[in-house]
Amino acid sequence: MRRRSRQRLEARKPPALLGSRIPLAALIQTLAVAEYLNFRHAANALGISLSSVSARVKTLEEDLGVRLFERHARGVRLTEAGRLFVEQVAAGVEQLDHAVKTAGMASSGECGRLRIGVHGIIPGSFLAELIERYRESHPCIEIEIMEGTARNALMQLRADRLDIVFAAGTHDLPDCHSRQIWSEPLVAVLPDRHPLAGQSTVTWPDLAGETFLVRHSSTGPQVHDHIVLRLAGRLPPPSIQRFVVGRGTLLSMVGQGFGITIVGAATALLPTTGIAFLPFADEPEPVPFSAIWSPFSQSPAVRNILVLAGKLGRICDSAQGGIQHERRGRRQ
Repeated sequence: MRRRSRQRLEARKPPALLGSRIPLAALIQTLAVAEYLNFRHAANALGISLSSVSARVKTLEEDLGVRLFERHARGVRLTEAGRLFVEQVAAGVEQLDHAVKTAGMASSGECGRLRIGVHGIIPGSFLAELIERYRESHPCIEIEIMEGTARNALMQLRADRLDIVFAAGTHDLPDCHSRQIWSEPLVAVLPDRHPLAGQSTVTWPDLAGETFLVRHSSTGPQVHDHIVLRLAGRLPPPSIQRFVVGRGTLLSMVGQGFGITIVGAATALLPTTGIAFLPFADEPEPVPFSAIWSPFSQSPAVRNILVLAGKLGRICDSAQGGIQHERRGRRQ
């Protein structure tokens, strides 16, 4: 009874696939023989002995129960079965080689996907240049960009729908890594007919009593708090109005006389009419911008863009230092 039960169990087992028992080396050597139609030439091309190639191919034919080659005095020629077998094996080996190369490229961050969350991309800005440089150096990476508020971007990051987020400010988050990547001076945006528009710079006391426009989204809350902090105790107190609009619409509202706003200097790179951008003479620090990513991320693509951002940041700092040194020299 036990023997019959064992036989029944063995009969239920799926038959072992012959391909799983064939060494890859045997297939490679068979392809070489099919290419050169000569065992010796195939062995020389592979850098192995003639006897090894001959033995591998013979063993393969025995395992398959099929003759792949017809031997003759000058070499060999493929049988019809051999021709069909070689065509299929060649396609499979090419796919395997592609899979190996693709896995290696993905491991090094040379191919794959990078999902980026941003508050907006301004042509000519640091972020625009960073993404452009990254695309140039990693052309096989598929880049997806989602524009939205910092709060929404962080929600998407935590849900693993984004790989990295670039947002204004510094972020001390218990469940995310962050690093300051670049900074921009703060500038005031005024209608070009404003009494202060003709000045080269502006100060916070100059803006006391103005109506400020801020956005609910993106950096709106930070801008609101910054205005309150800088004008605290000044009379008349600032009027701050919030709008659920995009950056372009807010700038257009400034041009139409609704009020003024403050932005990072990169916003001045946008094509605009009817407004003036004035640097602050009394703003102590530029606005920081940070990269935020998951501490569990194993993505080489994230690592590579952070490395590039660090290099690009140092280049920008060096160039900025050179400009400031040149300006000091001209004053002297």
